[in-house]
Amino acid sequence: MRVGIVACDILKHEIEALTAGDEDIVHREYLEFALHVYPEEMREKVMEAVNRLEGKVDAVLIGYATCQSLGSLDKMVRVPSVMLEGDDCISVLMGPRPYAEAKAECTGTWFSSPGWAQQGMDAVIKELHLDSMVEEGYSPEFFLGIIFDAYKRCLFIDTGVGDKDELVRMSLDFAQQLKLPHTCTVGTLDNIGAALLRVKHLAREAAAGGHQNG
Repeated sequence: MRVGIVACDILKHEIEALTAGDEDIVHREYLEFALHVYPEEMREKVMEAVNRLEGKVDAVLIGYATCQSLGSLDKMVRVPSVMLEGDDCISVLMGPRPYAEAKAECTGTWFSSPGWAQQGMDAVIKELHLDSMVEEGYSPEFFLGIIFDAYKRCLFIDTGVGDKDELVRMSLDFAQQLKLPHTCTVGTLDNIGAALLRVKHLAREAAAGGHQNG
């Protein structure tokens, strides 16, 4: 059984923690997190990365949620695949209900997962399409001040991976740059773990089918 992983770099810590030492994983590829800023380009690049694994793996874990443009992507690639359940990476790491509750509690929440905390301000500049302003010589601080005026807090999501103290420090530093209160909550790896179980089941079936056909 051969399983490949094509995932967003923002979820690398969590996926690596769950798959460390797993001999069934024969390919790992993490794509630049900011691809979702350009949905159609992201869709094309994820599909290309998965399709390149045709004949090399039995199934692929697509480490992405729906993320604006990836709905039903697992049905459109040429390799049996499983996607993560959720609207975005935060939904994956918190679970749909806690995510909805956190947004209801404070609509102006910036969610800071370990991956987002590590990327810091660079991630925000790309997320909000401010990189072109920076390239033209404009300071992003002015635009960030306007955009984040509606935000009320930065919420760090502890998924139990990595150096928690260091990740919290980076998340707190980000919040302080934007003058936002900083709080923490506990995330989950259950959604990624469930997807890994599904993709292994799919790979097992595909491998068995290949042996029978051979």
